[in-house]
Amino acid sequence: MTTRIEARFARLKEEARPALVTFVMAGDPDHETALKIVQALPGAGADLIELGMPFSDPMADGPAIQKAGLRALKAGESLKKTLSLVRAFREGDGETPIILMGYFNPIYIYGVDAFVADALAAGVDGLIVVDLPPEMDDELCLPALDAGLNFIRLATPTTDDKRLPAVLKNTSGFVYYVSITGITGAAAPDAGKVASAVKRIKRHTDLPVCVGFGVRSAEQAAEIGRGADGVVVGSALVSAIEASLQPGGTPAVEAVTDIVARLAEGVRTSRLAKA
Repeated sequence: MTTRIEARFARLKEEARPALVTFVMAGDPDHETALKIVQALPGAGADLIELGMPFSDPMADGPAIQKAGLRALKAGESLKKTLSLVRAFREGDGETPIILMGYFNPIYIYGVDAFVADALAAGVDGLIVVDLPPEMDDELCLPALDAGLNFIRLATPTTDDKRLPAVLKNTSGFVYYVSITGITGAAAPDAGKVASAVKRIKRHTDLPVCVGFGVRSAEQAAEIGRGADGVVVGSALVSAIEASLQPGGTPAVEAVTDIVARLAEGVRTSRLAKA
């Protein structure tokens, strides 16, 4: 059975363009506003949506996403409410892939079997769990795959050719290449190095390779999109949500969709620029 993620990348391949993958935190700045933001993302140009699962100890995230998670937790977001957000989104959109991204602890507390069943029923398509290495695939990866969820793994600049087969073994949907060493939003990626890394990964897999960490502008998105199957943007969006909370700030939904529209234009022109 083809998943929404696989179907979306097949369509984008026909259109000869990379995907724009957007990340926002569930429940940020509150549950209702977060739902409106997620509902608005496809219309603004997002091809796939990564939805953060708030967690109190997000070790791989930079300050912007850490603060987004804390805002969400303070507003009462939980994993159960995050799944209800996905269900509400699915009432109006049956095609845009939704990927839950975060850490294993909330899933472990929820119960792996219950979580996988409830995520599938809610309309979740894939999982990115950043603190579960391949050596722990029995914990969540294999049950998720058996249920029909894609399990997306991260590859980094330090993932060498010896390690890469283990990383890719049970990966499905796409490979998420972390373009810089360090936390999210810490630095801008080097498009040339990213393109070389994507080519190296593609020698080991037929899966699409999406690139994230550090992409903030349409120009960067266009540069990265020339050598990748998708461009992931997160910190820029959650920073816009934070700014919307300041006196006189642009409303959160509008602030996010304005950025996404510009990024989408960059992604959609990336291959034209290459030609």
